[in-house]
Amino acid sequence: MEGLRELSEIGVTKRVLAAGSADLQDYPYATKLYFHYKTQLCNDENTLIDDSRKTKPMEIIIGKQFKLTVWEQCLKTMRPQEVAEFTVPSEQVSAYPTVAQKLREFATGTKSTTENKHHCCGGMAQMKAPDMGHSDLNELVRNPQPLKFTFDLLNIKFPGQYEKETWAMTDDEKLNALPRLKEDGNRLYQDKQFAEAEAKYAEALGCLENLLIHEQPGTEAWFKLDKLRIPFLLNYSQCKLISEDYPVVIEHTSSVLDKDRNNVKALFRRGKAHSACWNFMEAEKDFERAVELDPSLTTAVKKELKKMEMKQKQKDTEDREKLKNLFNK
Repeated sequence: MEGLRELSEIGVTKRVLAAGSADLQDYPYATKLYFHYKTQLCNDENTLIDDSRKTKPMEIIIGKQFKLTVWEQCLKTMRPQEVAEFTVPSEQVSAYPTVAQKLREFATGTKSTTENKHHCCGGMAQMKAPDMGHSDLNELVRNPQPLKFTFDLLNIKFPGQYEKETWAMTDDEKLNALPRLKEDGNRLYQDKQFAEAEAKYAEALGCLENLLIHEQPGTEAWFKLDKLRIPFLLNYSQCKLISEDYPVVIEHTSSVLDKDRNNVKALFRRGKAHSACWNFMEAEKDFERAVELDPSLTTAVKKELKKMEMKQKQKDTEDREKLKNLFNK
């Protein structure tokens, strides 16, 4: 078998733990593989490093330049529903700490605080190993060693059997997907499926961020793409306003106002978010500017200002009670 021979040539050994349910077949370019993985050290304890069963299955698309290429090579030798163990030499898994860090962040929804700290401050800084934010991954960076991967190939979808995710699209496909994502998001919002609508707007913003990376900042093409972000940022902010994620609302509406300082929707939504965060001075400024630009918002703004006034009175009353109780004690 060609795949096994290629693995053998780079020092990888395979052991089948559970036979698959079908014949081995070729996985052409853009085939999507769904699988669970377990990563262990090749020591007497078989020390566990990662196990996707604690989170959710992994997906890769054949030929889409997954950073850990040996995984793709291993999986291509497996049958559907097969479980197999692969022992991989250290030189083939040098990228594992970086990949594992990203997968852990994705699984937990967190972002490494060390990501932006690896700048160069002279030769010594360049020689220093990066901090991956996890002690076990830091050890792998400092001391590269063979790893053992156990894969459970759950499902296979050939090209045309699944809808492409945005990260797998070409630039033209990403650009062409924007109207559909906006339409889907608006429909979901009208149906009061706010979390699902938010996901569509976020997906569109992800497409645009990726497209912007490929353009020189300040060029006409860059400004054109950056302008396309405005309606998605506004819609995303509205969903976040409903889910009461006020700091995110302030962040994204401020981004809109950096591009269009007279955007009424951004001013009004940021004002509501500031009000919810007890930033009453900032909220009042945004509301006053919004109604100045669009007098039809007068009633809505008066309503928001009244809410702020009531919240401030309630807070003042609570503060007086706390102070009174403190003196009584």
